[in-house]
Amino acid sequence: MTMYDDEPTPALGAVIEQGRGSLPFALLHGEALVTCAAWALGESGVTPVDLGTEWAGLVDAGEPFVLHDSLCPMTPGWFITACLERAAATSAVVVGVRPVTDTVKGVVDGVVGETVDRDGLLTICSPVVLPAGVVAALEELPSLDFTALVAALATRFPVEYVEAPPQARRVGSLDDLAVLAALTQPE
Repeated sequence: MTMYDDEPTPALGAVIEQGRGSLPFALLHGEALVTCAAWALGESGVTPVDLGTEWAGLVDAGEPFVLHDSLCPMTPGWFITACLERAAATSAVVVGVRPVTDTVKGVVDGVVGETVDRDGLLTICSPVVLPAGVVAALEELPSLDFTALVAALATRFPVEYVEAPPQARRVGSLDDLAVLAALTQPE
């Protein structure tokens, strides 16, 4: 929705499952992760497009482009919408992130060293919202790996990081999936 009316901000988007192995097809509450992610994208009001859509077509649409990671299947639609609205308002790339909660150690010459301060660390999750101007300035997506994508975009465009809710966490294994299932158990 825009700040001025009740109409949703028009946007195109895609659920990314390429390069993520078979995990996007694992089940969460009886549904494939990629299906859960597609539902969230739909709930946000974003018009889904196939990732095979020609980039020139996305540029011609003149709309923001939302990338939703299938490994963040329970990202709420309202959060995707909020990120989309922020990108439209600021013209910055908007990225959903989660704080790092694990202990992180530095390694020098193969030796474990000091504990790294977690306050400055973030985990990229979903979505990554490209404002229409960023879509127009790109010839194609630099990467489908969200960490590499955000790093590449940050070299050319302003990027804003927005803390995602806990259920938006990214899963990287079946163990992570079990944690997410417990966190999002329907009542």
